[in-house]
Amino acid sequence: MVRRRFVLAVSAMAAIPAVVRDRSTLAQDTMPSARASYGLTTLSRGLEQPWSMAFLPDGRMLITERPGRLRVFAQGRLDPRPLEGVPAVHAAGQAGLLDICLHPGFAQNRVLYLSYIAGDSRLSLTSVARAELGDGGLRNVVRIFEARPGASGNLNLGSRIVFDRAGKMYVSTGDRFQMNRAQDLGDLAGKVVRLNDDGSVPPDNPFVGRQGARPEIFSWGHRNPQGLALHPETGRIWEVEHGPKGGDELNVLKPGANYGWPLVTYGTNYDGSKITDNRHLPGMEDALRTWVPSISPCGLTFYTGHKFPQWRGSLFTGALSNQALFRIGVEGERYAGEERLLVGRLPYIRDVRQGPDGLLYLVTRSDDGGLFRLEPA
Repeated sequence: MVRRRFVLAVSAMAAIPAVVRDRSTLAQDTMPSARASYGLTTLSRGLEQPWSMAFLPDGRMLITERPGRLRVFAQGRLDPRPLEGVPAVHAAGQAGLLDICLHPGFAQNRVLYLSYIAGDSRLSLTSVARAELGDGGLRNVVRIFEARPGASGNLNLGSRIVFDRAGKMYVSTGDRFQMNRAQDLGDLAGKVVRLNDDGSVPPDNPFVGRQGARPEIFSWGHRNPQGLALHPETGRIWEVEHGPKGGDELNVLKPGANYGWPLVTYGTNYDGSKITDNRHLPGMEDALRTWVPSISPCGLTFYTGHKFPQWRGSLFTGALSNQALFRIGVEGERYAGEERLLVGRLPYIRDVRQGPDGLLYLVTRSDDGGLFRLEPA
């Protein structure tokens, strides 16, 4: 059954290794929320357009910078030397080095994945590389996925990576600002793909064997998905994506499902012109939540820790254009309200992750971007 879409204007609802061990010099601001007071701690500045984070078993953190660098944060300090071996990226506009994701068996195999834009200004592709983390850098780097066909332009590129409980990898791709590509099953733009950990196609993917359809596709009809997260109880993949002017979405992904873009949307073109009158169409999935006006959701994580018991089960996403962090309440697979945190205090949150210490970590989109942490006040 197709769910009804919930639409409303943005409003507020009333023995693990420590990632940071030295807190003596850290500044903290304290703020209240509807359920828990929290402090915002600045861990590091001087990151250039940070995009994503990953926590290593030994307590270190890896941070991607969009110009093409992979940085290490350890013992309360950002290493000034980037890791070697990162694949060459096309860095312009929204393009560059994007997401980082550890293999589920990283502790044994040291394998990680990077999503990035490969190519140049004439022809570029959203890509994924598989690599092993060694001393001082990456080794055995292999590109295992390309969102073909390539295109020019540096907008609506995606891209996030997440693994499910079965060890399958999901990668989001944007429509490259060419909206009709999202409805073309022979095109990997505007999709979420499902892959084995080596980049091969699982035989049970929904479009395997269908003539004219790419077998990598898991779901389609997406505009610019910039957040993927695994539900800690159901194991389903949740997704957030940017609409145009209005029409950002929160979705639960289903195999083979069409999420409508651009045939269904609450958004308009940036010049205010109409895209479509359709808000629902038969055979297309409605979003759990649609934001009008846009908040530009970026990064996505379910909170499962014990440091903020009042927030357990909540979903968190950065809101670039709203300059806030959104805490979204969910009940099963239903949207159950939201509140805005850090409003005007930490602009342009690009990613949010739960650390192994049960605290929330954020990076901000800026040429002088930072790494921050939310702690109980």
